[in-house]
Amino acid sequence: MNFWETITGSDLTRECKAFEARAEVLPADHRAAWEQIKVRISPYSGFTGRNLMPILDGVLGLLEETAADEQSIHEVLGDDIDGFCAALTGGEGARSYRDRWREQLNRNVAEKLARLGG
Repeated sequence: MNFWETITGSDLTRECKAFEARAEVLPADHRAAWEQIKVRISPYSGFTGRNLMPILDGVLGLLEETAADEQSIHEVLGDDIDGFCAALTGGEGARSYRDRWREQLNRNVAEKLARLGG
């Protein structure tokens, strides 16, 4: 990955397109689970989403393997896709981007107030 790809995110776009091409050949229930997983994991991404690429690649690999073994999505993930996604991202209580932004905002406000009051 070169500097330009990092700045523009073109490497991420290319990776996402490759993921979607791989997901297109999955059975319908696996594709539906893939879509749900992407949505439920996205709040845990960093600013660019780069930190989720290895996780998404692993999840897609799992779905491909289980589809090849003709396992249903319920045999693999059960009915708790939210729990599966929570486990992938660090368990219950993992910090989402909203949590990180809230902490940063609180820190900035506290610094400004300290300067005004001090």
